[in-house]
Amino acid sequence: MERKLTRDEILDILFDSDAESSSDSDRQLSDSDEETHLPENLSACERSEAPAIPDNAGPASEGAVVEDFHPTWTSDPFSPPDMDFDNTTTGVQGSLTNPSEAECFRLFMNEQLAEQVVEETNRYAHQLKESATIPGKLAKWSKTTVNEIYTFLAAVILMGLVRKRSLKDYWSTDPIIQTSFFSNLFSLDRFQLLLRALHFANNATANFRDPLNKIRSVFTSLMAAFGQMFIPHRDLYIDESLLLWKGRLRFRQYIPSKRKRFGIKLFMLCDGLTGYVLNVIVYTGSSTDITHTPGLGVSGSVVLTLLKPYLGRGHTLYVDNWYTSPSLLHNLLRAKTEACGTVRANRKGMPHFRNKMSSGEADFKSCEEMLAVKWHDKRDVHMLTTVHSAEMSPSGMIDHITGDEKIKPQCVLDYNKKMGAVDKVDMMDSFVGCTRKTLKWWVDALLLTTHFVSLLGISRMRSLQLSNRGRTHADTARSA
Repeated sequence: MERKLTRDEILDILFDSDAESSSDSDRQLSDSDEETHLPENLSACERSEAPAIPDNAGPASEGAVVEDFHPTWTSDPFSPPDMDFDNTTTGVQGSLTNPSEAECFRLFMNEQLAEQVVEETNRYAHQLKESATIPGKLAKWSKTTVNEIYTFLAAVILMGLVRKRSLKDYWSTDPIIQTSFFSNLFSLDRFQLLLRALHFANNATANFRDPLNKIRSVFTSLMAAFGQMFIPHRDLYIDESLLLWKGRLRFRQYIPSKRKRFGIKLFMLCDGLTGYVLNVIVYTGSSTDITHTPGLGVSGSVVLTLLKPYLGRGHTLYVDNWYTSPSLLHNLLRAKTEACGTVRANRKGMPHFRNKMSSGEADFKSCEEMLAVKWHDKRDVHMLTTVHSAEMSPSGMIDHITGDEKIKPQCVLDYNKKMGAVDKVDMMDSFVGCTRKTLKWWVDALLLTTHFVSLLGISRMRSLQLSNRGRTHADTARSA
């Protein structure tokens, strides 16, 4: 059942989740909240009550209610619970032994999905042709096919590898910049016609109340394929990413700390070992496609929605301070899922620590289910974990003043190591950009998603399949 977001929830999404740091240590050091104000058009939003997971160890169900969590914090030693995890079936699923890049791509963009794109593209091209006063190039339109759509998508992906100033330069006959590969696939007119007519949904039957109605069926199919093709390893992480888009779009985000700054925000669940994308939620404002979990707010609801297929399996989740709270970790633990993350000091249920601490000092508080840590580095860092004990470990770094090796809480070391993989997706995407300036956000979104498939699907599937066949890790990295 849909409901409007509360004032606090909108503040969380618009302001708090957009903070991004340039290093792992900075990622942890954002425990203070700045006072912000809602824009006028959102000021009328009313506060609503919220309490999510039934009292069993299985996955959360829609509409479940979270019990209030009031921990009693002490200085007693904390022993994390033993959580069994079955790693015998992790990795790539499927019977392909040495798949080509094209075979990997078709696992995600399967023929049924391609046929749907063909049908809607032909339908939309016919509508454009009928409505045009002067058909122009549309008069030359001939029905596209599955093979042509696959070739078109391959050309778009390759344009990210071979970067040129404008689209027409790919068909240039100037010997200095000529790339004959593209002209061998399409004429420039045919490529532009396909780009103009590319469509993914029937406008006559579309649900226009859904902000993603233009791409809903294709996006859902791709996300289902991502989840089916790979069973994740024990460690998982959730973070945000931004797809570049500067056009007009009501749920477009402006995030100054991101390099792209303008775009479509994505909440992503990834495998901690490989960086493989398991699930994605597109942020569309108050209509964001999440199952609201009363008592956990928007951030906790995002976590449970993304994790729903993987609860009850013994995974360990790593998240940053926008998501982490004692209530979230309590409910994840009830669903047989451990968690670790930085946390804001003013979160409900957090213990009180010593006020002034010297650099390198740590203070530990525990309850029956989790450990809370305050550690002073350049500034105070607060963490919650159900995975670690109150242990300090050598960091491998030398204090240049004393000459001694620095020690840090083990949870901080593990968090830095695991969350270091968070930017892997953005890093891979930055190497090969295929964004084109268009007036249709859904065209860019699907082309970027297809490009996403090529990066995170083909490369990861190829390397992981080879790894399953006994190749060494170094060989796998070289082949990918």
